[in-house]
Amino acid sequence: MAEQYLRRDEPMRDPWDNPLVAQTPHPMTLYTDSFVVRGTLTTRHRRLTDALNAAGEPFVVVENATFEEFGSRALVERAPYAQINLSTVLFALSAEDVPPTPELRTYKVIQSALVSLPPFRIVGQIHLVPEQGLRQALEELHGRFIPVTAASFWSDRLGEPRTQAQMLAFNHARAQILAPYEERDPWAGGGGLRGRGTHGSSSGRGEPEGRPPAA
Repeated sequence: MAEQYLRRDEPMRDPWDNPLVAQTPHPMTLYTDSFVVRGTLTTRHRRLTDALNAAGEPFVVVENATFEEFGSRALVERAPYAQINLSTVLFALSAEDVPPTPELRTYKVIQSALVSLPPFRIVGQIHLVPEQGLRQALEELHGRFIPVTAASFWSDRLGEPRTQAQMLAFNHARAQILAPYEERDPWAGGGGLRGRGTHGSSSGRGEPEGRPPAA
């Protein structure tokens, strides 16, 4: 089974969710069903996940937007503003690293996970509230957008190579599969498995093989 351990992680509350806190611009990239959208979201939240989950409307408005359709990289559209339908967003990345706030963190279990958001796949670390078992912890995983750290994402169907991201937030409602993950070692003899976490190398541009760890 993938290695689990405890550490301080997600904040219990977001002190920047306060109308007295000034809004600041945050560069971000949104992967939708058909487009890659880059722009700036102005929000008082420090973390990408909080900004997306706190949206009071089913959309967000980004400034200085550029968007390109998958398979048509030569055509890049630009607009001073663009409204993005959050239901079409598969996952989002922040262009800025946000340092954690230690006094607002609570213990979480770190679990290597595979997230299937066709046509993309994501592998990385999800952060779960400690429960009696992994299954129960997954049942308690809630939120419109869920953070994944030490993440990699790719799409063989779209010809998108494997890309690393320190943190991304995926649309929980669009995820078809969320499961524990171990990366298969292509050089291991006899078809054995050797857990290498999410930073192990993959062979070529194909998807790394994985399977849920044994109970």
